[in-house]
Amino acid sequence: MHPIAEQIWDMKYRLHAEDGTPLDLTVADTWTRVAKALAEAEAPEARAHWEARFREAMEGYRFLPAGRIIAGAGTGRDVTLFNCFVMGEIPDTMEGIFESLKEAALTMQQGGGIGYDFSTLRPKGAPVKGVGADASGPLSFMDVWDAMCRTIMSAGSRRGAMMA
Repeated sequence: MHPIAEQIWDMKYRLHAEDGTPLDLTVADTWTRVAKALAEAEAPEARAHWEARFREAMEGYRFLPAGRIIAGAGTGRDVTLFNCFVMGEIPDTMEGIFESLKEAALTMQQGGGIGYDFSTLRPKGAPVKGVGADASGPLSFMDVWDAMCRTIMSAGSRRGAMMA
């Protein structure tokens, strides 16, 4: 394995104990861990068969599951195995905006990337009749999302990922 590839595997995908001791001693150990975890979704009598099939598919890098699967499957951690989530609409209310922010933060905490459409928020300067003020606009709320993303360290050693 190329030294850079080995460094990335060690930092992002290799399973380590809490004290930092590697539990996956080789990339093949990582493939075995992932294959075993994926086979758990199968009927008990079919698990050994599917574990072998999944493991075989990964041999020689012929097939590699998504990064969150490699990083999380079989670790016992409470993380998502999906890389990205397209989130729902952001309601144009203070409560709705910050409920969406909370949902985004919790998703990122579990290791998932997020995507939001901010076009549902009224533009900067538009009246907010209930409070007699002008809206700050979607860009100001994107700054809030950006600050949250910088704050939340996604599961493992990965930074949060977002699209707006």
